[in-house]
Amino acid sequence: MPLINAWVAKSAKQKMILQDIDLGPLGAEEVHVRVEHCGLCHSDLSVWNNDWGVSQFPAILGHEVVGTVVEVGPSTKGINVGQRVGVGWNANSCMHCRCCKSGDQHLCKQAQPTIVGHSGGFASHVRAHWAWSIPLPDQIDFTDAGPLLCGGITVFNPLAMFAKPTSRVGVVGIGGLGHLGVKFAAAFGCEVTAFTSNESKFDEARKFGAHKVVSTLDSDAIKKLSGHFDLLIITVNVPLDWDSLIASLAPKGRIHFVGAVLEPIPLTVMPFILGQSSLSGSPTGSPVAMETMLEFAARHNISPQTEHFPMSQINKAFEMLESGKARYRIVLDSDF
Repeated sequence: MPLINAWVAKSAKQKMILQDIDLGPLGAEEVHVRVEHCGLCHSDLSVWNNDWGVSQFPAILGHEVVGTVVEVGPSTKGINVGQRVGVGWNANSCMHCRCCKSGDQHLCKQAQPTIVGHSGGFASHVRAHWAWSIPLPDQIDFTDAGPLLCGGITVFNPLAMFAKPTSRVGVVGIGGLGHLGVKFAAAFGCEVTAFTSNESKFDEARKFGAHKVVSTLDSDAIKKLSGHFDLLIITVNVPLDWDSLIASLAPKGRIHFVGAVLEPIPLTVMPFILGQSSLSGSPTGSPVAMETMLEFAARHNISPQTEHFPMSQINKAFEMLESGKARYRIVLDSDF
């Protein structure tokens, strides 16, 4: 196997440099993918900064990969050379634990993150188990499909699990995750309220499908929504007016976290007891859930709002993401 080219972070917060990397022999159930596009997710930034304390350096980041299969291992099933596929947050799982056998491979304790202890997609090529190499529908715009493979499935999964067309859904944070959450919830037929601290995003949130827009800085406006939401999806990782947001849940309502809030959240138990409410969270989704999400996105013409950079400008792209200026997802186009 020839060497691949990859953008490598030698240590936390250090600029990435271009290197030749030897991935070793292809595994029996692995797929070797030539990278065409790779989304830049906030989780890449978190791993680069070692915000979660799990990063392993040197690191090749990038886990919203779109590319073409150029080689398959001898035990690969259902994936063919020349097929266009996507690789998201996970590149592998054990395939024999209870979670894997029941279709919840993304909850496998041995799941292999694509960018932690594994070479990710900011490279000329990437590898993944065949089950985690997700075929892309022909109808989807593959140039912008990358962010769907992490950001998209992350917000789609709670909607698929907990929402109905009659649900009143709030999406808190209109960024890389939240703008897709609004699009998906609107396509589900839900009544959608977007929450953002940035008033410059109000009109855009409405264009994404929000019926109402509320400032997260306006506690009085949030309090007026008391008892309103069947599902409230938190996509941000910052402290909020938790008491008012919890009070906005309808009876049997649910507040669901997909944003990695790192600080402890003060909770009062009584509102959950009296309202029979729920508190939950989820990571990305299983391979089948990802396929379902992509089919739904293709059917409803849902795609992220993106800005493209050549992958050779990866350090500039990271600076833009860290500054909070991305509107709303960055995609790096392979230019090796």
